[in-house]
Amino acid sequence: MKNPICFALDFPDYDDAVRFIDGHKLREHIGAVKVGLELFIASGREAVIGFNAIQQLDVVLDLKLHDIPETVERAVKVGGDLGAKYMTMHIQQRSTIERAVKAAEPFGITMLGVTVLTSMTQSDCEDLMLASQRHDPTYCYPGERVISLARFGYEHGMRGFVCSPQDVKELKVVCPDAFFLVPGIRPTGAAVGDQKRVGTPGQAIKDGASLLVIGRPIRDATDPFKSTQDILREINEAK
Repeated sequence: MKNPICFALDFPDYDDAVRFIDGHKLREHIGAVKVGLELFIASGREAVIGFNAIQQLDVVLDLKLHDIPETVERAVKVGGDLGAKYMTMHIQQRSTIERAVKAAEPFGITMLGVTVLTSMTQSDCEDLMLASQRHDPTYCYPGERVISLARFGYEHGMRGFVCSPQDVKELKVVCPDAFFLVPGIRPTGAAVGDQKRVGTPGQAIKDGASLLVIGRPIRDATDPFKSTQDILREINEAK
């Protein structure tokens, strides 16, 4: 993909998302859009079909599927019928991964395995009692869990992953031919918000990111068009 900006459509409905993109002339300056839980619950099929077929943008259907194998498999097929280009799922039991990847193939969907959410920190891992494999057995460092989950997914056919900017460089070594969707992108000086493991657009691209999820730095900017142009400039300078 030539333009690695995936604009996160954190809007209450499809019409609001379209108005924002058209109103700020962003269509030619983003490479994809992410339809997440809020927009999908509000507008569902309309949002995915609309941005794919009408707006001519690749759609990341970010529902982070996590269920029994048959339910995930059937959900992937529905996503394919809607025209999703990418779909996210939590890395879970091997049969779920294998069935999801197989179901995605006829539609040309890249399944993206969610590793560790960018809002999670060391203390969150401690709260969940996620043990470390290489250090103190009472702790799990987020980066370790990212690698462990991605390696498991890769072994069972997954060739796409969601990871933080801080993890993509090491993950690129472990899974060199994989596609990496990287949220937690914050341009220099931007507010971090509830994201914790963040990074800049330029550094993420240098480290191997394929597609950068960017939402609030564009959506909440005083001038969204200029913000998008500044991010693209930083990305191009990093290549």
